[in-house]
Amino acid sequence: MIVLEDGRQFEERLLESERWLAYLYYTEHHGVNVERVESVEEVSGRETLCYVFRTLDILEEDRSAGLLTESEYALVKTTLQWSEVSKGGSIRERDGWRSRGYALDIHNIASAEIFGEEYEPKDCDEGVKQTIGTLIATHGLVGQAIRGEVLVADNAPLRELLPVLGEESLYRVLSVLNHCVIGGVSCGLWERVRGEADTMIRRILAGDLAEYPARERMTRLDRRLADADEELTAMFREQIFPRYELWYFPAAFADFTPEQIKWLLREMLAKVEDGVQYLSFKPLADGLYYDYQGRKHVNVYKERIIEKYMRDRSVENVELVVKRIGRAMLVDFRFSAVCEKLIDFCVEAERCGLLTFEKSITTLYDMFGFRRDEFDRLNNEAKYLETMNDSESSTKNTIIDYVVGDTVVDVGSGGGVLLDLLEERYPGKTVIGTDISDNVIRVLEDKKKGEGHGWTVLRHNFATDRFAQPVDTVVFSSILHEIYSYTETERGKFDIRSVEHALRNAYDSLRPGGRIVIRDGVKSPVDDSTITITFKDPAGLEFFRNYMRDFKGLTDIEDRKITIDEAAGKVTAVTNFAREFLYTYTWGQESYAHEVQEQFGYFTIEEYRRYFEGLGARIIRCESFLEPGYVTHLAPKVELSVPQYPDSNCIVVAEKPLA
Repeated sequence: MIVLEDGRQFEERLLESERWLAYLYYTEHHGVNVERVESVEEVSGRETLCYVFRTLDILEEDRSAGLLTESEYALVKTTLQWSEVSKGGSIRERDGWRSRGYALDIHNIASAEIFGEEYEPKDCDEGVKQTIGTLIATHGLVGQAIRGEVLVADNAPLRELLPVLGEESLYRVLSVLNHCVIGGVSCGLWERVRGEADTMIRRILAGDLAEYPARERMTRLDRRLADADEELTAMFREQIFPRYELWYFPAAFADFTPEQIKWLLREMLAKVEDGVQYLSFKPLADGLYYDYQGRKHVNVYKERIIEKYMRDRSVENVELVVKRIGRAMLVDFRFSAVCEKLIDFCVEAERCGLLTFEKSITTLYDMFGFRRDEFDRLNNEAKYLETMNDSESSTKNTIIDYVVGDTVVDVGSGGGVLLDLLEERYPGKTVIGTDISDNVIRVLEDKKKGEGHGWTVLRHNFATDRFAQPVDTVVFSSILHEIYSYTETERGKFDIRSVEHALRNAYDSLRPGGRIVIRDGVKSPVDDSTITITFKDPAGLEFFRNYMRDFKGLTDIEDRKITIDEAAGKVTAVTNFAREFLYTYTWGQESYAHEVQEQFGYFTIEEYRRYFEGLGARIIRCESFLEPGYVTHLAPKVELSVPQYPDSNCIVVAEKPLA
């Protein structure tokens, strides 16, 4: 008995009699669409086989529901079994298929060709075999047409089956087949598109193969293309849509801007040869992703090098490669050995989580001009945005309760969680996000277009300027400590005046009756009290030593009073230093390089109160608290000499008087 990763079992003897099963089980090729996986490194090669089994499970359900006759069921079953075989096979088998001209990246056509060559049915005439071959060659095209990847007319071969099966029988076959193919990817996806799929099938059977207008089809490919300029629209309308099918387009271009898509398509079209029907971006998609902290992410190091190449062609170690196989052109970027080593170094260095490696990556990418701007955190951007989202979500509903007026500004919007919540809670208000990083603004603009939000995002820094227009509420959610930690003044970083300037500019931007709402870290009252930390994990001491060396904050504490008891695995430090360490230790090694550069607490709760009272503001709320998540995460790692952790966070709401 063979057991697959998803727990499914089947008899080993079936591998001898079912050739399709052997190809998918013994595969030496990872033919999975990276768009559909959570982790690249966990791809085993059996994902396609598990997918085929899921489609067969759906088929059995539809059969039990009486949706097919037995002969129709047999057609669909064989179609599903052979529909993905070109994604399998040993290296030798795949080389043999390529030598016969099969474009394996266009898997439906290649699978139909393999089926036609190798399927030898005992109780099936040639006409039935041809019908199945047509179903394999066209399977998935209904969904791809809905998605904008192929022409509706690419489904025309299905009409050749009308004299063979009849309209009602062919409708049942196609309805169930598409349920299996799309539902095997995701039941939720099927529920979203089943109405469109049914309409598409009925159109095809009626001979209505009218295409979507170019702009609509572009939007189906990628919602960000809805606002593409006329040059890109004309490129799709005149050069691409009438001639080519697009394979793996969304997976490859998810992190590219419309301008970058236009550049790449223009370069690619200059290399496409006559007789090509398919443009496959699968090699590009496969090479663009890798795992970061256990989950699939775009390899930002490759991405920045590609962006530099697109901007000025100054990168000698990368080139766009367009390779022809049969009727397909495969698109990818090729990096030199030196460039590959640079990328590999950056990937491994970031996993170490050490500040020295993080600085080395930044220095290297600045040296070659690969970073987008001085605030570009490269792949640490993903962790930064995730951290911002997590911190905002913990007390999000509490802070947005204090919003007043018609215009709300979310400062340092990060991943956009708070923008979404503000828009959802206050649909009639003008919601504006700000950031100082071009990279973050781009992410937010893509999110807005992709998800159809109504909020806007602007580049602005309250640490230097007032807002351009009067507003009613300014929200600082886990951002003031970043202003404090990263803003360079004549005194260097960690200058409390940077926070005071940001708050003063925000206050001066308020209309009368407007509010500043803060959710951030809080400093413990400065005194001589200490906390002893006992590490349950021996690696904790090394983490603490690195922190002592790398943390440059708390410049107002002259004597940190740090002692280390190696034998007992203990450290003792003044309360504020211990507090800063603990709430950095929470995030773990991979976040260390980013977190160690920040001081989370910069004002005590009384200093907050005195500052706003000095502005003449009315204090609506001003209190500190301990975020329970810190205790949960730290309990397995440390024991403290004090009965309770020091407060970690605060919520401060200050209102500008009406007169």
